[in-house]
Amino acid sequence: MAQALEFFFDGEADTGVRGLWQRLERAGVPSLATRSHRRHRPHVTFALGGAFTRQTRADLTAELNLLALPSIWLYTLGTFPTTENNLVLTAVVDNELLAVHSAVHDVLAKKVKNPSAYYLPGSWVPHCALAQEIDTATLAAGIAALHPVEPIRAKVDEVGITDTVTGEVDVLFARS
Repeated sequence: MAQALEFFFDGEADTGVRGLWQRLERAGVPSLATRSHRRHRPHVTFALGGAFTRQTRADLTAELNLLALPSIWLYTLGTFPTTENNLVLTAVVDNELLAVHSAVHDVLAKKVKNPSAYYLPGSWVPHCALAQEIDTATLAAGIAALHPVEPIRAKVDEVGITDTVTGEVDVLFARS
């Protein structure tokens, strides 16, 4: 079982991403709306690992309350060069986003078992997943269904640890 540190979007950005999920579904491409536990929320994952202890969660909460969380500009429709085809909307990487990512990983250092290297500083490609583990023909259909995509400005309204099996979220931070 993996747990993910996810940054969730404001209502307008959430609606925008869900609209993209609906367009994929209408084109016959399974999106995150219908994947696994069906409780996915539009987000950008900042870290992934085996388990985040109570103390680590408390430390993250304290750090998140000190940080100015930047808007995330979801701008480019793309995929990753892996054997599992994923369709994503990548974020524009700026100094503010990298600073928050780095601060989060400073808290997590040596505290999370089996951290995923994809999310570590220097390797991380911030993105919002639209479809996962699809074959090449389905990936092409997904790109055709969404291109061109309008950029989405996502304000971070909530941060939580998500159980990737059940979809349950332990909220660490919520914008008031």
